[in-house]
Amino acid sequence: MKKITTLLFDLDGTLIDTNELIVSSYLHTLEQYYPGQYTRNDVLPFMGPTLHDVFMGINPEKAEEMISVYRKYNLEKHDLLVKEFNGVFETIRTLHENGYKLAIVSTKVGSTVMKGLKLTNLDQFFDVVISLDEVENPKPHPEPLIKALSQLESEPGEAIMIGDNHHDIDGGKNAGTFTCGVAWSLKGREYLEQFDPDYIIENMSELLDIVEVTPQ
Repeated sequence: MKKITTLLFDLDGTLIDTNELIVSSYLHTLEQYYPGQYTRNDVLPFMGPTLHDVFMGINPEKAEEMISVYRKYNLEKHDLLVKEFNGVFETIRTLHENGYKLAIVSTKVGSTVMKGLKLTNLDQFFDVVISLDEVENPKPHPEPLIKALSQLESEPGEAIMIGDNHHDIDGGKNAGTFTCGVAWSLKGREYLEQFDPDYIIENMSELLDIVEVTPQ
């Protein structure tokens, strides 16, 4: 196996816990248009795809309007509901200190990605951030991963994509990288196992073993 030099991270649900924020943002929005019709379990499948894809699937005529309602609520509640997952900051800092190339590859718009990174002080570790704004085709299409690798001057065979959703695993496979699922995904470990990632980790610190870093 070629040594991994490059780590591509999904953000929401992987590095930062935005689960409650996303669920409540969907429920808030859908309650306005479809009172009493959606529960928490109903919106779990919406975790991962772009807002456009989700709301176009619900109501194409109202999709853009619903996205605006979602984003307004999401930004208002962001700092109240978002926090990093256990072990994330220390692990990312250690990888950064050891010279690993790090990038964010997200299906969110850039302003929201940066808000989450800055809130958790993770922004200092990522020179490359590929958001929905930079690509024509979001994950699982390989375009955002290839773009991140290009900016980092890395090859797919020396990179690993880490995420909490099938978009991340399939995106990694489509781009030719190694893949890693995070067991704290809101959809659960068994859900991720269906997509056959190379690794599944229970804590972010396990990444250090995968890429063979010794914490300093």
